[in-house]
Amino acid sequence: MHNSNALPTVHILYENPDWLPPLERALTAEGFPYELHHVWRGSIDPREEPAPGIWWNRMSPSSHTRGHEESVGLAREVLAWLESWGRWVLNGSHALELEVSKLRQELALRRYGIRSPRTYLANSTESLLALAGQFDGPFITKHNQGGKGLGIHLFESVDQLAEHLDSEDFDPGPNGQIILQQYIQPKDEQITRVEIVGGRFLFAMHSSTAGGFQLCPSDACQLPSSAPALCPLDGAEAGVEFPEASPKFQLADIGASDPLVLRLIALCVGEGLDQAGIEFVEDVDGQRWVYDINGTTNYNSAVERAAGLDGMVETARFLRRVVVPRQWPGTRVAS
Repeated sequence: MHNSNALPTVHILYENPDWLPPLERALTAEGFPYELHHVWRGSIDPREEPAPGIWWNRMSPSSHTRGHEESVGLAREVLAWLESWGRWVLNGSHALELEVSKLRQELALRRYGIRSPRTYLANSTESLLALAGQFDGPFITKHNQGGKGLGIHLFESVDQLAEHLDSEDFDPGPNGQIILQQYIQPKDEQITRVEIVGGRFLFAMHSSTAGGFQLCPSDACQLPSSAPALCPLDGAEAGVEFPEASPKFQLADIGASDPLVLRLIALCVGEGLDQAGIEFVEDVDGQRWVYDINGTTNYNSAVERAAGLDGMVETARFLRRVVVPRQWPGTRVAS
């Protein structure tokens, strides 16, 4: 029997433990008990009822880069199992399918009338070269199941692409599906990321692309130049001092009433994205092009301080304020 005096347990489906500490602190601060479930190798009995509570999908499309090639496929089946039993999942199965397919992201952007770069998908050399000839200017390649900016290359011509495809540097990604996309020259060397939770705008931040496209904002992914051989978390434990702020990530002067933000919120609500970081680039003419949807979003602590909030705490508060009263009406929830 559910104890009306206690919040339900939050079950976290995860693949990368480095991203857990901010989430665990947020749940603890908001009074949620939680359990961790590492999704990599395991089994599912469809007759077995899942544990009661809230389930939170934190599966990353870049899991294969950490040796967990099976994680995305298993996560799909776990979410189907949970949802068949009526469990409420933050960023459920539809959100995961958007997360692991840039083509599906493009389809969603088109449904909501959001400007995006011209995009194609192909899984053969012949198709890639034929599609590359459709671009009038520079174009980039990406893995359809992307992550960490891997597989992103800029090309000026079909011949350049052909040379790359024939080289040892070519990586077809986890499923051999490659995205070809129109390159948008940014007005500045930066992209902008809009963070949304529960249909509410949190903040936007600028990320510098001067050092490349590996732009995960998580503190665990920021390696100090003073300790290039250390994992950031190991470095923190060893007493390495990390900078309070980095020019790579800065709070953006964009508000909740911005027309693009409103469209992105509508997309999140309509597509079942309870938590998302959505990226766009502004060109020299001031047009903004959206190109990436991240369901397994992370936050940068320096930007959070500048915004005056904690992204994971805001997500935990969304669970407490909105999800718990709907799913467990008898639970007494503090305001």
